[in-house]
Amino acid sequence: MTMERTLVLVKPDGMQRGLAGEIIGRLERRGLKIAAMKLIHIDRPMANRHYAEHEGKPFFAGLVDYITSCPVVAAVFEGPNAVQVVRNTIGVTNPLEATPGSIRADFGIERGRNLVHASDSPASGEREVALFFQPSEVLSWTRDTDRWIYE
Repeated sequence: MTMERTLVLVKPDGMQRGLAGEIIGRLERRGLKIAAMKLIHIDRPMANRHYAEHEGKPFFAGLVDYITSCPVVAAVFEGPNAVQVVRNTIGVTNPLEATPGSIRADFGIERGRNLVHASDSPASGEREVALFFQPSEVLSWTRDTDRWIYE
């Protein structure tokens, strides 16, 4: 079983709406394990690094303004196929197209206010975790219930 780590950010709209606990809880209930978590206020330089792939696009400035507008919860989740499990749980970017029962389908209406960021690949997960967390902040630990979740 290949364990992966992925970054999850509860975005400003999720924070303002009081959904951080719901979002984190859903991911834990899927069987993923929290390896790191903190409340941070993303500054503009970090936002620029995080969204570097979108630099030059028409929505880039608004994206940076949005992600820096209030504190966010940054978390690292770990588990087999963690990237895909998280992405399936949160739903596609546009909440109107998200699978019923996903976080975005249940709580979102607009693409620009989609509550949560999640790494889109294992490589992005590694890069993003390193951007938001020092290696000493990401913990490996054994959870007693793992034997009831993973074969």
